[in-house]
Amino acid sequence: MKTPFNPSAWISRFRRNREQRSEPAWEMPLTVPRAALEAVTRSVREFQLGDGGGPAALIAWNERRFREQSPAMREVVDLWFAEEREHSRLLGRALERLGGTPIATHWSFRLFCGVRKYGGVSFELQALTLTELVSTAYYRELRRLCRDIPMQQMCALILRDEAGHVAFHNDRLAAGGRSPLGMAGSVWALQFWFCGLAAATVLWSSHGRCLRALGGSRAAFFAEARYQISRFLTRLAMKKVASSERPAPVPAEAV
Repeated sequence: MKTPFNPSAWISRFRRNREQRSEPAWEMPLTVPRAALEAVTRSVREFQLGDGGGPAALIAWNERRFREQSPAMREVVDLWFAEEREHSRLLGRALERLGGTPIATHWSFRLFCGVRKYGGVSFELQALTLTELVSTAYYRELRRLCRDIPMQQMCALILRDEAGHVAFHNDRLAAGGRSPLGMAGSVWALQFWFCGLAAATVLWSSHGRCLRALGGSRAAFFAEARYQISRFLTRLAMKKVASSERPAPVPAEAV
């Protein structure tokens, strides 16, 4: 039995999340260590491009198959990407405060867009899900390591949104019958882990210098990334178990 997916509940959640959003205290003195400033600026600049600064939409060649399945799903997708554009705005403010300037493209951004466009919408959605998971690991490490209060506040806002995005992807996968349980589920989970660790490796190659400059390490980042992926799969498995234990609906003619 599949877990039902309720687009209206997600529309309400995304709409509520737009309300009463505090703005980081950008006017506070900058306290990013001088030795780490260049690396942090570079990292924020690249994230600003990727988090809604680029094509804040589904771009797979067959994206309409997912987005246009209902008006409600179309609105959910629009609200999801509206939050990504908000992340780009926040990162733009942080970049301005750090003394940096935006960039128009980057090798990792071009690679990511190419994978999304030509891999098809199912693969694009998985790529975006994994990006949300490894980005959560990055922002958690950045918030932990960077003692600059406005940067911490920005990370907290983005992490709040990312938690919702991850939960949305978990719900949609569960509704599609996806699970890491069983033989087929184990094979799917194995490729999910492989792609997730590949995404974490790409992220670390671009942003590891920033985290190291702030006192972080590769081991700490990958431990956080593995935790996020593992928790996602565990919650997906729990939904499968819960749905299988739910009583089957009684046919109308039997009532």
